[in-house]
Amino acid sequence: MPSGAPKGENCLVDMDSKAGDLFNAEDAHPTGTGGAGIMAKLWLPKGFSANMAKEWIDRRRVSIRPWSSFVDQRKFSKPRNFGEMCQRVVKNVEIYNSNYTFIFLGLILYCIISSPMLLIALAVFAGAFYIIHLKSLESKLVILGKELTVPHQMSLAGAVSLPVFWLAGAGAAVFWVLGATLFVIGSHAAFRELEGSDMEELLMEPV
Repeated sequence: MPSGAPKGENCLVDMDSKAGDLFNAEDAHPTGTGGAGIMAKLWLPKGFSANMAKEWIDRRRVSIRPWSSFVDQRKFSKPRNFGEMCQRVVKNVEIYNSNYTFIFLGLILYCIISSPMLLIALAVFAGAFYIIHLKSLESKLVILGKELTVPHQMSLAGAVSLPVFWLAGAGAAVFWVLGATLFVIGSHAAFRELEGSDMEELLMEPV
């Protein structure tokens, strides 16, 4: 008896096509602007992409120097004078730029994890920004005759969550992170001896 239901391979093809439509539908975004894949369903702000962050981290990981060499105590010494210290700082910041970046990110992560109130403040900020962004997708948000762009939405979310950040001592946390970063990176850059090849390259640079 003939039937309209697909059978065998036709059934599998039909199911695959429907699964593809679920993840690749161009009308997944409520604004109608589309977007490929499931990421469109997340309604991410324009200009924000998980791939962009991943590419940035991958570039940093490729250019990172071995940590064993980075912390090798045999290659640390007191600079002979202020001029040599300045040369070390400038060159080491250039050489270990990616290592210093991960140290900075690690200090930020430690500061956030060690402060429950700061975690709550960040959650309030993220929730406020997400709600404001969803509202802007439903209808344009206009304040004083100007449409709220993504930076404006983030500023508004920051203003809403400002009291929570104040209670969490966010200002002190920022100064702690900056101070710890300057101390750790500055000490390493000043006392880490330059490699022979780096010294030759430094001497060959035009004055």
